[in-house]
Amino acid sequence: MTSTVPASLTRMAEGSALQAVFLDMDGTLVDTEGFWWDVEVEVFADLGHRLDEAWRDVVVGGPMTRSAGYLIEATGADITLEELTVLLNERFEGRIARGVPMMPGAARLLAELARHNVPTALVSASHRRIIDRVLASLGHEHFALSVAGDEVLRTKPHPEPYLTAAQGLGAEPARCAVIEDTATGVAAAEAAGCRVVAVPSVAPIAPGDGRVIVRSLEDVDLRFLRTLITSPH
Repeated sequence: MTSTVPASLTRMAEGSALQAVFLDMDGTLVDTEGFWWDVEVEVFADLGHRLDEAWRDVVVGGPMTRSAGYLIEATGADITLEELTVLLNERFEGRIARGVPMMPGAARLLAELARHNVPTALVSASHRRIIDRVLASLGHEHFALSVAGDEVLRTKPHPEPYLTAAQGLGAEPARCAVIEDTATGVAAAEAAGCRVVAVPSVAPIAPGDGRVIVRSLEDVDLRFLRTLITSPH
């Protein structure tokens, strides 16, 4: 976990119960979920295996170990989890070396959150080496803190990544809004006790109690996020 500001600086604008905003990375802020699948297809092709398109929904949004482990088992590829993880990360880094495409509305939302001094964290199942590459495109200045999948004991769908972010910013999870694009990420945020906005990317996300589903980040702004948390807990 890396933080650019001390937790004591965590604050929100006047009269708001919202304390912080947490955002997923792949498929939420940057249009890279397809990159991951393309890389997985390429790596397994090099290993002599063809991936079934139906597996895409299974591996999307999950931690690298789960996705890679599933694909090894499904294909019977002769490679260890550790070896495959290295190959996938290296190939993905090559894909994003020249920058990453942002999702519609992402740049505008990050600028608005920064303009209003809203403590914001990037919370991803991707490894630190990948997050740091993407942050170079997103702008480190937009995030007070970032949490990587290889920096926690249990990554998404476990709540630990979001609980870690809340602790790092000195915020109550129930007063934090989370934006996620996959069912795995939504499950993690809800288990942490945060209010969740789902912006489905590759696979649909089922409705749920207290869960807000929107078409894209273009439908999300600070005023909208504040309405999710109407009073202090």
